[in-house]
Parts: sequence; structure tokens; C-alpha cells
Amino acid sequence: MHSTLLFVVLSSLSSTVLAADSCICTQFDQIASAVANCTDITLQGIVAPTNSTINLAKLKKNSVVTFAGTTSFEFTNSSDFNPISFGGKNVTITMAPGGVIEGNGSLYWDGLGSNGGVPKPNTFIKVKMTEGSVIENLNIKNWPVHGFSVDGSSDLTIRNIFMDNRAGDGPNSISGGKSAAHNSDGFGVKSSSNILIENCIVYNQDDCVAVTSGNNITTSGMFCSGTHGLSIGSIGGKSNNNVTNVLFKDSTLTNSTNGARIKSNFNTTGYISNITYQNIFMTNTSDYGIDVQQDYLNGGPTGIPSNGVIIENILFKNVTGTTSGEGSINYYVLCGEGSCSNIVFEDVKINGGANASSCNFPESGCPA
Repeated sequence: MHSTLLFVVLSSLSSTVLAADSCICTQFDQIASAVANCTDITLQGIVAPTNSTINLAKLKKNSVVTFAGTTSFEFTNSSDFNPISFGGKNVTITMAPGGVIEGNGSLYWDGLGSNGGVPKPNTFIKVKMTEGSVIENLNIKNWPVHGFSVDGSSDLTIRNIFMDNRAGDGPNSISGGKSAAHNSDGFGVKSSSNILIENCIVYNQDDCVAVTSGNNITTSGMFCSGTHGLSIGSIGGKSNNNVTNVLFKDSTLTNSTNGARIKSNFNTTGYISNITYQNIFMTNTSDYGIDVQQDYLNGGPTGIPSNGVIIENILFKNVTGTTSGEGSINYYVLCGEGSCSNIVFEDVKINGGANASSCNFPESGCPA
């Protein structure tokens, strides 16, 4: 029979370590003991103090952690600080109905994201989970910069996540007229394998999902609004520059800058192979519907591609929708000499671009 340890809000008891299967934490300094001793943990209305990570990186195997009530964070003036860390084998992270993780992004947003300005937590949730672990049913609002960073993970499912950064869409008093939130990627995946991200809703100001390295990664059933799209890259010049066997499918993007995007960095090396975008629908895309570029330098395109990153076996199947706005382009492919092969467009139809499409690969050009 499971015993229950109720952590009450008494500082004299907060450091007590007791063996238990089930723990309820109502204050931050009870979490470490719960992680060390329990496999069924509830975090009820936690307020994390300054410079204090909700550290769930060393959960016992088969643990279940439930966020309940409002989880929030006091201001931490550091770009190296991670507010939340998840880790373990065959563990489940979930949320009770009505719960919310409030990132207090408005304390940091200045229109610059990770590019300067106010030092701010660069990654909100750091994930290193394996062996059938699941992250599900989380409601997350107002994260400061990047949302999830999935790094060194395998056999992980992330599903039914609601991420809402719309409060950062407009400018504030220090953002210079730009959106206050910036670099607010939903899900970043690197150096990971056998990852499934499904049935998530993301409102933000950067990539909905960005895969920068890894193998066998599937993203399905996404709704992305205000994002920079479903992205591979940028690839090249990093510790791991290989991306293979990635599937984006059955997803909708609205009011995004890009739809389906693959980008590599200028004069670097890497390998991008077996990437499929299937059943992707987009509306009101402002820059590129489909975008493959090999000319990124210092975070932006130059118009001059290099060929050190190999891009092969890319399929765009049933990718449809509209672009709009004075800078919009339906299709743009800029490959380096000899570095792209077997890029296929099948049942692709994107309309509305204000500017002519341009594809230097394949030889047949852009889709009609």
C-alpha cells in the first residue's frame, strides 16, 4: 500500500527526508526531498524563488509528477538560468485540470530575446528524458525566451501541450516598437532520437518546432500561430550537425512568418536527410511558404549559398495554403552547388505570394 507524505507549509519540516511513495509539495524547498524519496509527486502552487530551478532532472525511474494550481517564478537576472529541468527513465510529467505554469515573461521581454538587453532565462524547460518517458497536458504561459529544449533524450513522447505567449505579441515600453517577446521557440530538439511531439498548440514569436540535430523525430497534429514555422535548422557549425528521419505531418500554421523551412549555415558542414513535410496547411504566411536555404550567416540570409551541408531526400507532400503581405514568397529554394539531391514536391499548392518564387533546385524548378 502506498503511504502518503504531505509536505505542509512549515519551514521547520521542509528539510525532513522521509521515505514515501507519494509526496505533495506546497513550497519550493520541499521538492528536492520529494524527488529523492518519492515516485508519485504533486507540486501544488509552487513559487520558485530567485535563482531556484524546479529541478526534476533526477527523478526515480517510473515516477509521475503532477503540476497543480499555478506554478510561478520570481525574477532571475541570468541567461544561464533554467527555471525547470525534467529528467529520468520512463517518467511522466503531467498537470491537474486548471493548472498553469506561468513563466512571468513580461518581467524580461524587451524585444531582443537572447540577442541582448535584459539578461533572461534562455531556456525555460530543459529536458533529458529516456525509456518511454512522457510529458503531457501542460498549460504554459509567458515563458521568457526559448520554451522546451529537448537535448540528449530518447524514446520520449510530448503531447497535449498548450503554450501561450500571445501576451508578448505587442510592443512594450522597452521593445522599440517590436514584439516584446522574441526567440520564443516552442520546442527545440537536438542530439535526440525517437522523439514524438503531437497534438500541441503553440502561440509564440519564433519556431513552433525546430530540429537542429537528431534522428527519428516525428511532429504531428500541431497548431502553430504567430510562429516562424516547422523548421530544420539552422544546421552547421555546431557540436552535432546531423538531422535524419524527421517527419512533420497533419499540422496547421496560421499567421506565421514561414511554413515549412530548412536552413543551413554558410561555409559549414552537416547532413540533412530523409525529411518529410506531409499534410501541412498554412494560412497568412508572411515570408515563405516553403523555404530551403543554404546561405545563413550570423543568423540571417546572405543570398550566397555554400555546399558543405548535404541536403538529400526531402519530400513536401500535400503542403497547401496561402502566403500574404508585401514580402511574401510561395516557394524559395537556394541550394549550394551539388549539395542538394532528391527534393520532391508532391501535391503542393501554395498561393498568394506578392513576389515571384525562386528555386535553383530541383532542375524542374518550383511547383507550378
